[in-house]
Amino acid sequence: MNSDIKKYIHQSVLCWLATASKENIPNVSPKEVFTYYGDYIIIANIASPQTIKNIKENQNVCLSFIDVLVQKGYQLKGKASLITKENEAYFAMEKELLEITEGKFPFSSITKIEVTSSKPIIAPKYILYPETTEEEQIESAKKAYGI
Repeated sequence: MNSDIKKYIHQSVLCWLATASKENIPNVSPKEVFTYYGDYIIIANIASPQTIKNIKENQNVCLSFIDVLVQKGYQLKGKASLITKENEAYFAMEKELLEITEGKFPFSSITKIEVTSSKPIIAPKYILYPETTEEEQIESAKKAYGI
């Protein structure tokens, strides 16, 4: 988990967690409450019954997040596990997630992801027009989003 990945985690409002059932049926779910914890990604399980079910059946996951204005972020792949209050590590992780929720979103379990690979995500404009600056991309995104 390098500093650039951590930077984009802080700059991202949502992430998307992809899971698969034991039959390899995919599911993608947006997650609003997530951060890093040491070398792990942690996500509050707020309203995620399919995500939880899939992780119990198949630990392989993929997580993506981007800063919507800069249009850069990361795709992370790894192994997920469910952390509940019976696990003594839960409360330290919970503290990190409660800072984000301010206690407004209850959760009783946490998805912990051990990252096994990462790759940057960048908007095609940066590739097609390498002279594009982040400032130009931000202005372009603000126009597109009506901000």
